Amino acid sequence: MTAQDAGHGSERRAQLLRGSLDLCVLAAVDQRPGHAYELASRLADAGLGDVSYGTVYPLITRLRRAGLLLEQQEPSPVGPPRKVFSLTDAGRAALRDWLAQWRRSTSDVESVLRATGVWAARTP
Repeated sequence: MTAQDAGHGSERRAQLLRGSLDLCVLAAVDQRPGHAYELASRLADAGLGDVSYGTVYPLITRLRRAGLLLEQQEPSPVGPPRKVFSLTDAGRAALRDWLAQWRRSTSDVESVLRATGVWAARTP
């Protein structure tokens, strides 16, 4: 693999991640409300190691404006109050819908990969 191939691999991963990051953020907030930096850290710890605060914060802002997240101020042990985000009812509904779409999409892709022989049958 050349350096250029590796670059294309990381670019492909970034494209796939962009398509699923909304779902990941809603799932993380559903697990436990948090502020943007904490959510970015939790996503990184959960397996999305290259997700930064600079990526997560604008996404959270967009989800809040769409009515999927609620922003509340929480005192900080140091510095100004933190913005803590939790799911709204619309956010919970979107999470359920997007999760169902994710399951269908990944199942469809796996079906194609199995049919072409590049994906060996695996057990769940």
